[in-house]
Amino acid sequence: MNTTKYILFLLLLMQATACKKYLDHDVEDKPNSASIDYTNIGAMYSPVSGAYRTAAGENPGFVHWMDCGVRVVRGDDVAKGSAPNDQGTLSDIKNFHNENPGVVTFWGNNNYWVDHYAVVLYCNRALTELDKFRANISASDAANLALYNQYRAEVRVIRAWAHILISRVFGDVPILTSNDILLTAGKSTVLEIRQWVISEMDSSISYLPDARPNEASPRGAVTKYTALLIKAKAAADAAGNDNGSPYWDIVLSATNDIINSHKFTLFPDFYQLWKIPGKLSDESLLELQYTDFGTSTGTSVTPGVFFTFQGPSGDQKGSPVSGWGFLSPSQDIVDFFNNRNDSVRLKTTILNAGSTESGFVTTPSGDKIYGNSNGQTRFMGKAYLPASQMTPGRTDYGSNNNVRVLRYADALLLNAEAKVRKGQNGDVPFNQVHERAKLSPVTGVTLQQVLDERRAEFACEWWGERYNDLIRTGQAATVLAPQGFAPGKEYVPIPQAQKDLDANL
Repeated sequence: MNTTKYILFLLLLMQATACKKYLDHDVEDKPNSASIDYTNIGAMYSPVSGAYRTAAGENPGFVHWMDCGVRVVRGDDVAKGSAPNDQGTLSDIKNFHNENPGVVTFWGNNNYWVDHYAVVLYCNRALTELDKFRANISASDAANLALYNQYRAEVRVIRAWAHILISRVFGDVPILTSNDILLTAGKSTVLEIRQWVISEMDSSISYLPDARPNEASPRGAVTKYTALLIKAKAAADAAGNDNGSPYWDIVLSATNDIINSHKFTLFPDFYQLWKIPGKLSDESLLELQYTDFGTSTGTSVTPGVFFTFQGPSGDQKGSPVSGWGFLSPSQDIVDFFNNRNDSVRLKTTILNAGSTESGFVTTPSGDKIYGNSNGQTRFMGKAYLPASQMTPGRTDYGSNNNVRVLRYADALLLNAEAKVRKGQNGDVPFNQVHERAKLSPVTGVTLQQVLDERRAEFACEWWGERYNDLIRTGQAATVLAPQGFAPGKEYVPIPQAQKDLDANL
């Protein structure tokens, strides 16, 4: 009966969102014991691999183009972009028109819910599959027992990150640790979700490899340091703007463990960090991985239209550097960079275009970016992949690039913030990030300087860091007031389609 309810639930969701691709994805709760030999311990990684692939997917997964828009558009660093009437509900979300019926019924909000909870449901299923392999591992088989524990920990980290991403958008939502409680689990508060994430990471860290992701096997997998950074981020959210909160001790301890491992360094060239040279660098704590296998045609693993969604719109004269023009960097973020002479991050974060359809701006990598009929002159720079770095023959914008998720810079700045809030000196971790941007070192760094550095470092990224920082520090009421923000509007309404399915919502 649970299986039937789950399949019906997914079908109803797909009907509500018209996401046909999801129906091409295996329903992960279907009985599959007939096709899997759980005595073949060598196949135990299969459900873990599926969890990574699902997380990196477009539908479901973390990188659907609309999900990216819903996450980041609420901050002051990104405008909706594209034509005014193209997905105009994103403008309602940006301007906090939460009471607008069109927001509650918006397909994009429902798509976000479905994509992210589908990752959670897959992870739950993967954990069940791993337990079936575990039943065939003898107590004396230490090596495979260790792998079983490691694989479970990797899946739990992915599942925890999914819950953070869901809660950042919708606020109080269910914690789903089993597919059997689908449609019956009540909502947990944002704080309870962060507390659960911290507990999940504490239960997982000791089983994970003591390595950078680019040292892991397979390369790019979750390690203990991924879990430590997610723990630190959850604790910072829980602490909020309370300098005396004990959660800052958790932030400090977790980030100290990352820093003191001496395994991570900042990629020296911030501009190239986001391009092919920066893939899975020593700065990376989590990346969603894609490849075209270095071939001009044939199979490729892509994030769908994730990069195209953010690419420059208009007639780009045959260049593969083109797209739909969504998520245009705001004038506010341009002014912010200029006022602090932050030229390195300005040229990386902002992809400038010509002011007319016949005019163009040449990027530092030599691509000409033309204007469009919307008068849009700025596009997402961190999504920019130069044509010269694309595999010859490939024309899909961003082909062969990864999507960066968690970086060492985040650990350094959270460490600096925790130190300053606790009355300690945060200059050393702060200046590592600051000086990478070719800015002069700061002595006696203040809390606001740390928060400004976070704004500069994570501007226009795809996980909503700027907006989340404004919420957790209490600055949203002031900074976002011109957009229509007011207390009580922190989160997007839970989709009506989900409320119709589950009275607990």
